[in-house]
Amino acid sequence: MSFVALPRHILRAAQAYRCARFFSTTLSARYENVIVSRPEPKVALITLNRPKALNALNAAHFEDIASALKEADEDADVGAMVVTGSDKAFAAGADIKEMKDKSFAEVYKSNLFANWEVISKLRKPVIAAVSGYALGGGFELALQADILLAAPSAQLGQPEINLGVIPGGGGTQRLARLIGKSRTMELILTGRMLGAEEAERWGIVNRVVREESGVVDAAVKMAKEIASKGQVAVGAGKEAVGAAFEMSLAEGLRFERRLFHSLFATRDQKEGMAAFAEKRKPEWTHS
Repeated sequence: MSFVALPRHILRAAQAYRCARFFSTTLSARYENVIVSRPEPKVALITLNRPKALNALNAAHFEDIASALKEADEDADVGAMVVTGSDKAFAAGADIKEMKDKSFAEVYKSNLFANWEVISKLRKPVIAAVSGYALGGGFELALQADILLAAPSAQLGQPEINLGVIPGGGGTQRLARLIGKSRTMELILTGRMLGAEEAERWGIVNRVVREESGVVDAAVKMAKEIASKGQVAVGAGKEAVGAAFEMSLAEGLRFERRLFHSLFATRDQKEGMAAFAEKRKPEWTHS
């Protein structure tokens, strides 16, 4: 009897399917380009699934990603989300075949890529687990995540300059805020790729996951830890950190204090501090 070795991304998706205790077959059946699962009861895993196109992001694919993420964000049982692709490619960019013949009037009137801000607008934390290529729009998608973990195989970059254009989904703006003007200029104007180790040194990725269990397992484990906290405090923490990119230091400090003060109106603050004083685990009600 002979056996055929399946690609790792297929095995990983199957494993996620088997272990999901609250997996919704109805939900995933609606999506052609993503696989939605619950590897942990409070963690939603969205796996990009256009392997033949290296997960290139065409309009239908991105609509599936956005819808799956929004649905998980609105699910009261979900505390955190993980977005990933295959071992070969997180997402190898926007689908050039879909864009190459468009005119200025078409892209301008349709406001192309305006809807790519979906991850940055989600209220719950999102972790990107990147293996292989994350290029162009794929890199911009990953940059929107709150936390970015990378496999040693990750290759990140904005190669749009080689196509006669520049990034249009936030690459120039997010990278400049993350790594500064000079390094962003280098990436945008040369189009070169960064390996995982260099991206870690530059502060683009939180860490490179070298464990044998892999980057998706590490992301799910981290998401599980976040999801074990009170959702109101987690949401406030995400909002406060996000505000640092939009406000002056004085405004940000004032905003942080107001959020801190407001949490004293929650049941979770009373429970958390009482549990600490009584040396027991808190029981969050997310209220």
